[in-house]
Amino acid sequence: MNQQQETDQLFAGVDLGGTSIKVALADCLGNRMLTRAIPTHSHRGAIDVVQRIGTLIGDLLNQSGKAPEQLHGIGVGAPGLVDVHEGVTKFLPNFPTHWRDVPVTAMLQEHFQVPVRLLNDVRSATLGELRFGHGCNHPRLTMAFFSIGTGIGGGLALQGKLWLGPLGAAGELGHQTIIPDGPRCGCGNRGCLEAIASGTAIAAEGVRLMRCGLAPSLHESIDGNADRVTVREMTAHADQDPPLKEALIEAAKSIGIAAANVVTILHPDMIVLGGGVAEMGPLLTDTVRQVIRERVGMMPTDNVRVERSLLGEHAGLQGAIALAMGPVELSGPIVEGTH
Repeated sequence: MNQQQETDQLFAGVDLGGTSIKVALADCLGNRMLTRAIPTHSHRGAIDVVQRIGTLIGDLLNQSGKAPEQLHGIGVGAPGLVDVHEGVTKFLPNFPTHWRDVPVTAMLQEHFQVPVRLLNDVRSATLGELRFGHGCNHPRLTMAFFSIGTGIGGGLALQGKLWLGPLGAAGELGHQTIIPDGPRCGCGNRGCLEAIASGTAIAAEGVRLMRCGLAPSLHESIDGNADRVTVREMTAHADQDPPLKEALIEAAKSIGIAAANVVTILHPDMIVLGGGVAEMGPLLTDTVRQVIRERVGMMPTDNVRVERSLLGEHAGLQGAIALAMGPVELSGPIVEGTH
């Protein structure tokens, strides 16, 4: 294949979520050319959802004016447990029927006749950060990625390679036990980080404070509508409503404890914080740094950086593009995809 043919190659990245499906068409350098989002409508079933993903990829190809044969790969990030070798979803907890044994890669490959690769969505975001974010200029980066949004997911990279473990499930950083016998988590455990410091958990505390009369500035801003309480709104009013700031800091401390656990076990170069909760900014990153310093006593932590994701909300989509661009080198087997 000559250089001109290589530069003409296109790749499709798919970020499959419970609410929306984001699809991007990218060039051979991973630059997004076209991006579009549609509702997931997961209640219609897996076959319908995958078919609409295929239709959307086709629409983007038509819109780009490029020939279909210029598409050279598709990467899909899915929110749950997947078999990366067979390209099959095993358990998507927030989808009807949980998508058990849905052959996503085979269904898409039958339509497009190109390699298709499947990965958990947050591991995909971790890959995006490796290829196009903080890892771009650090090819041997060891990193823990926390995606803190509605829930808390995670991913691990060892010397520039994803670590997935034997089931592809390594890196579920949100399901560390932080408070024994704490609130029940969706995974069935009690006291998981996700149950106490996800965007959902933080917002619930914001609602409680507002209804108790302890967040008057927030109440006025959103007309007392509990549905409008978000981490972003809480952060915006944290200086006017000190109890909100306390709640945010307490959540950040829990994330810091989880990060300190990872530092003790892995001693990474970097802790990367992504997802909507990372919009807390320095209130989150500075607190996490402080907790790591306080709680990790077995080794120096001055060189462990705590940073926000450079890709923000696009980390998952960029990771899916990276997945589409070629087999992913892992600390273990390689995700080859179906052919």
